[in-house]
Amino acid sequence: MEYFSGLPINGEILKITFVQVMILANLAIGIFLIGMYMNLKKWGMGSTGYGQPPSKSILAFPKMLMYQMNEHAHVHNQSVLETFVLDIIFQRRILRRSPLRWFMHFTIFVGWMTLFVFSLLMFLVEMIHMAGDKIGFHSLPDFMNPEIFRELLSVPNDIFSYILLTGIIIAIYRRLFVAKVREATIAYDSVLLAGLTFIVITGFVADGIRTGRFWGFGLPFEWAPPAALFHVIVSLLFCIAYIPFSKYIHMIAIPLALLANKGGE
Repeated sequence: MEYFSGLPINGEILKITFVQVMILANLAIGIFLIGMYMNLKKWGMGSTGYGQPPSKSILAFPKMLMYQMNEHAHVHNQSVLETFVLDIIFQRRILRRSPLRWFMHFTIFVGWMTLFVFSLLMFLVEMIHMAGDKIGFHSLPDFMNPEIFRELLSVPNDIFSYILLTGIIIAIYRRLFVAKVREATIAYDSVLLAGLTFIVITGFVADGIRTGRFWGFGLPFEWAPPAALFHVIVSLLFCIAYIPFSKYIHMIAIPLALLANKGGE
């Protein structure tokens, strides 16, 4: 399985194999894990009890989190399941403050996470198909064929891509035209929003070139593989490797804080 980068070298188009793409993916995951290690170490630097010295163990934070989740809270005593569903998935705390802000957060969250799951499923199907070819096993169901599975995901991918795009458009509108939000915006926020917008646009363009839709801007079909490859690489670096080092770490930190506090304000 080969991906074409579209870069001409010595008169030939440079080909990047599936294995090399997986190396890039593992590199992004490795950077992500290093960043999370650094964050866990930082989060675990505090004292684990009154009068006790600061901890220097990376396990201090996970241990404290599990302890807090099992403790009888003084004020908030809702279950972990209720906290996960209502406060983390449906983000009701944001809804109470601003329905528009909630809708923006919810569409970005649902769009991003669902497309991420679809990408994982596509990856698993490709890996299973390749493993079957290697061992001579060809009795997989038809939908496990990568080409067929990609077409099965086509409509859901479109739906959740537009959901994500809706949230991004609302975020851009708020940053540009809502005075309170615009005044509170810093360069860090703008970089994150610009990066996410760029990734979504490159995804639409790559799909538009492949399918001939208006998002392809009439570009020739031969540009589809390099456009898709470019989108994948940028997504790996920005949506995985960059998370622990950016403001997007709140996607992990806030749910953990909510679980530790059992919801509440």
